[in-house]
Amino acid sequence: MNTVVLLSRDSLLLKQLQAAFARSAPQLNAVLMDDPAAAQAQVAACWFPLPGSLGALNNLQVIHSVAAGVDHLEHDPSCPDLPVCRVVDPGHRQGMTEYVRWAVIHYHRGFDQVLQQQREQVWQRPLQRSAGQFRVGVMGLGSLGSAIASDLAAAGYSVRGWARGNKDLPGVQTFAGAEGFEAFLGGVELLINLLPLTPETRGILGSATFDRLAHGAALVNCGRGAHLRIDELEHALASGQLRGALLDVFEREPLPLEHKLWSLPGVTITPHMASAASHDCIAEQVAENVRRLNAGEPLLNTVDMTLGY
Repeated sequence: MNTVVLLSRDSLLLKQLQAAFARSAPQLNAVLMDDPAAAQAQVAACWFPLPGSLGALNNLQVIHSVAAGVDHLEHDPSCPDLPVCRVVDPGHRQGMTEYVRWAVIHYHRGFDQVLQQQREQVWQRPLQRSAGQFRVGVMGLGSLGSAIASDLAAAGYSVRGWARGNKDLPGVQTFAGAEGFEAFLGGVELLINLLPLTPETRGILGSATFDRLAHGAALVNCGRGAHLRIDELEHALASGQLRGALLDVFEREPLPLEHKLWSLPGVTITPHMASAASHDCIAEQVAENVRRLNAGEPLLNTVDMTLGY
């Protein structure tokens, strides 16, 4: 029986994953780091592994993210140079589209304002505007970003999209590359980030970006925590350049209890729930890659770590 070691600083997630492997991949021995059998594991299934954990496992042949992203592996500097795979859930696109649709309605219809008014016992209807009058910008037009931009355009919103290379999406005004970035941002009232994390995109959500948006714009970050410059977000919120920010991803997860984002005015936090693969889907895909590893077949959903995706 092959052994898979489950690595994360999230103890609840580890418990849930171990149960899912027992249900959906009983041919594997899924253990935690403190189990002596972990030393024999060929595959590590990870989500924000603790520093030093990967480097302590000398028999690893594959590192498997339990999510679509892999940048969380950077939190373990001991991560060895091994093949890295990620999980691709067929339902991921639908879940992300639903989350972003809710976020757009939240700011378009002024629900952020009325929730604050409730706390202050204020009865005042926010200004009603048609979807076509609300300008939405989507950063990142991969499979997720393209689907979301198209969904919003179909709902009648004024949608712009920006990506590294040229894209053509019906109903969406698209921009490409560094030369198109400023024009893309100008006048956007809700900025949605779905970019992968690369050296070029790290810290892209900062003052230089916020200052080009419409005054009083809002931000939705479903990309990666390291895209966001938190001090510059705080300044933009305090100055009124941004009216709010909906954040679903963070550099460290779970978000530490002492982190200032928990209580920063204008910030809404969700616990990386925009869209996530089901635990059973994770177990099944890891199991398939274990089978492929044993058979000498190409692994599924491998990642080029130099690109980050």
